[in-house]
Amino acid sequence: MEKTKNTSAVKYKIAQDYKYLDDDYWDWWVWIEGSEKHLDAIKSVTYTLHHTFPDPVRTKTNRKNKFKLKTAGWGVFTIYARINFKTATHIELEHELELRYPEGTKNND
Repeated sequence: MEKTKNTSAVKYKIAQDYKYLDDDYWDWWVWIEGSEKHLDAIKSVTYTLHHTFPDPVRTKTNRKNKFKLKTAGWGVFTIYARINFKTATHIELEHELELRYPEGTKNND
């Protein structure tokens, strides 16, 4: 039997970008992508990072920047996001953080 997909989750995704700093360390940020209408329905987004981060559970409420979380680190892991809607419901998403070395660096051989 085929499982029914949560169609609400299809309207949203976690997007990311990053910047390599040096010495195996990156600035990186994640945010929620969706239509303007769907983003307007969000009250907050609670991100759960790897347990080694200071304050690994962080809630963002800024709709203008798509609930962006900015931080830095050296490794990849799964980021979990709980999208809390104004209707007191929620959905959960996950995203595998991707960090790459720039071309020409010693670690990009």
